[in-house]
Amino acid sequence: MEQMYALGERLRRSYVEEANFLSPTFKPAEVFIRSTNIFRNLESTRCLLAGLYQQQKEGAVVIVTDEASSEILYPNYHNCQRLKCLSRHKSKSALQQPGISDDLKTIKEKMGIDGEKPVDFFLLLDNILAEQVHNLPSCPVLKNFQQTVERRSVDLVLSFLEGGSREVLQMSVGLLLHTLQKNITEAVNPSSPAEKARKLILYASHDVTLIPLLLALGTFDHKWPPYAADVTLELYQHQQSKGWFVRVSYHGEEQVVKGCRAALCPLKDFLEVLSQYSVSPEDYNNLCSQTEGKEQTD
Repeated sequence: MEQMYALGERLRRSYVEEANFLSPTFKPAEVFIRSTNIFRNLESTRCLLAGLYQQQKEGAVVIVTDEASSEILYPNYHNCQRLKCLSRHKSKSALQQPGISDDLKTIKEKMGIDGEKPVDFFLLLDNILAEQVHNLPSCPVLKNFQQTVERRSVDLVLSFLEGGSREVLQMSVGLLLHTLQKNITEAVNPSSPAEKARKLILYASHDVTLIPLLLALGTFDHKWPPYAADVTLELYQHQQSKGWFVRVSYHGEEQVVKGCRAALCPLKDFLEVLSQYSVSPEDYNNLCSQTEGKEQTD
């Protein structure tokens, strides 16, 4: 949780102390917080807020959650069976590729794991990251294979997200992108005092959310997102022209989104990038209800 607190402190330096944008004390009218309904993620969110506001608040801190059946903050296999089936099929095919299957076999043998036990690269990576984050004793064999485990985990995810159709990304983060579009539109043209007062919208998600999100933005660096990684979208208005711009940062580093000429991207161009993978709830349901027989590649 120290990493999340440190992230909150970094955000405080940027938006409270340097930019003088956010209030130094938490104010419910300024901030909307949304998290997946998973205990460790809720705890991480609270740690981030503690770092951001130094435990100073004016009013209750409300963290909004949703049911797993309708969650949009991660690729949802509960309500999109088509996504689940495609993921299972692609992963099975990728694991049968010589290089990937040989690496997994070697690691399991070195660790003394029975070849029939259902161990994959994602499970191994989770163990590695958990040991590092919590300063736990690490398995020497697994530590020696850390780079291989991370590389193969990324390979497997990309074989699914990039190896399939455009619709795979739409089903993975399309609803989230749709929500981001809506948030930006409301910030530019607020229709109520509540929308006008809001300065920060915070979404607490997961590494499996960041990868397809970064792919959609064209900024994925082919490395597994580290713990407490963050994607920040900043909305700016030019003082003279009154034009709107968006700047994207990943893990504190400025990014140039595909389709944008510079890091400070005209709002129209940025929304065009989002629209390539953004889907409405109705379109999402239509995509998820299709059968594999109707699968098309773009």
